[in-house]
Amino acid sequence: MTTFINDNFMLQNDKAIELYNQYAKAMPIYDYHCHLDPQQISENTHFDDITELWLGGDHYKWRAMRAQGIDEHYITGDASPREKFKKWAATLENCVANPLYHWSHLELAMYFNVHELLTEANADRLYDEINTYLKNNHVTAQSLIMQSNVNLICTTDNPTDDLHYHDDIKGQSDFTTTVLPAFRPDVAFKVDTPDFAHFIEKLSQLTILIDSVGTFIEGMKQRIDYFHSKGGRLADHGLATIEYQPYSQNEIEHIFDKGLKHQYITEIEKAQFQTFLLYELSKLYTEKDWVMQIHFGAIRNNNSKAFETLGADAGFDSISDQQNLANNLNQLLDMMASDQHLPRTILYNLNPTYNDIVGSTIANFQNEPNIQSKVQHGAGWWFNDTKRGMLNQMASLADQGLLMHFVGMLTDSRSFISYSRHDYFRRILCTFIGDLVEKNEIPDDAALLEKLITQICYNNAYNYFKLI
Repeated sequence: MTTFINDNFMLQNDKAIELYNQYAKAMPIYDYHCHLDPQQISENTHFDDITELWLGGDHYKWRAMRAQGIDEHYITGDASPREKFKKWAATLENCVANPLYHWSHLELAMYFNVHELLTEANADRLYDEINTYLKNNHVTAQSLIMQSNVNLICTTDNPTDDLHYHDDIKGQSDFTTTVLPAFRPDVAFKVDTPDFAHFIEKLSQLTILIDSVGTFIEGMKQRIDYFHSKGGRLADHGLATIEYQPYSQNEIEHIFDKGLKHQYITEIEKAQFQTFLLYELSKLYTEKDWVMQIHFGAIRNNNSKAFETLGADAGFDSISDQQNLANNLNQLLDMMASDQHLPRTILYNLNPTYNDIVGSTIANFQNEPNIQSKVQHGAGWWFNDTKRGMLNQMASLADQGLLMHFVGMLTDSRSFISYSRHDYFRRILCTFIGDLVEKNEIPDDAALLEKLITQICYNNAYNYFKLI
């Protein structure tokens, strides 16, 4: 049997081993952004089959399987769970040097005590052994969360969600992890699509009659109030690009009316509406003392044939680029800051070439007393939650800001076993800091290093978000 995941996995110097074992390893997890299903948490979904738990909805693995030449029948089709698992095993042994090779074997070791390499040859046996483990140990959504030492989870929720599953979770005294909703109003920005009018109709049913921009913002305010009453203190926005486009109230009214009537909206009008809506939402977030998150830079559903067949979130998205990012981002944040409603904000750029642009922009808007790094450079996201992506983000943050105040890792995942990526991040962090110590670029001071590691792993997020 070949052992790959061992105690020193990814710990590449003696100081890293020391930092990880003394400070990082035992820290709890503060998962302030994920896509876990609150219904599965509430109902404590039981997992009897590794394929459902491990491959269901995982577009990272699906992309690798397509690159391996696996037929879609075995990826998102109706092949049996065993067949899908075996096709993934055949793919994984060809994923050497891909982060999936690390993540997958780390998950197998951490959650199922499987320390041998998964291959096509042993796939049948391991499939049976893991499924037996799942059944014998009554592995559930909640047991995986508690096993992972997770203190807090913020899910991702549509403004019109009723959040009753969060109420159910709160009432379960035997489940101690705090689970809170987070406001994700992406559909409210899609003024150029039919989804926008459908959203406004539903928002009207839940709040007030929406027939103008003013009533639209009032409806959004009422839903923010509702989320706040349920413990929500974070908002998140998934945007293709960062826009700043000046507008007048009359222009926004006209764009809003066109959106309701499904009329054509220009690129400039879309940019104006996005600027307007972020500006107005930032006021509401500031009033509630919420944190505003912005994920930007994905170009989605690029394979039109696959989108028609499989729908969204099936693994056909990629990193995008844009012109005038630095100008747009600075002016957008300045617009909010000038009117004194720039909330605590986290920016996540999907395109890693923008790390220094984001980092240097953030430094322009940190001048608020008693808040350490009010505007944060978010952790490596999606295509960047890899060793290279994490190291690039941390190095840029250290160059442009204060690494000491970084709020650290998040899962951004739909999988209950993706908490292994926090361990992955912590090992990479300790190697990064350990290397700097061994090169005599930062002092080998126990108190300083303990503070740095524990703050990034947990304490900064705890203090920044103020949720528990």
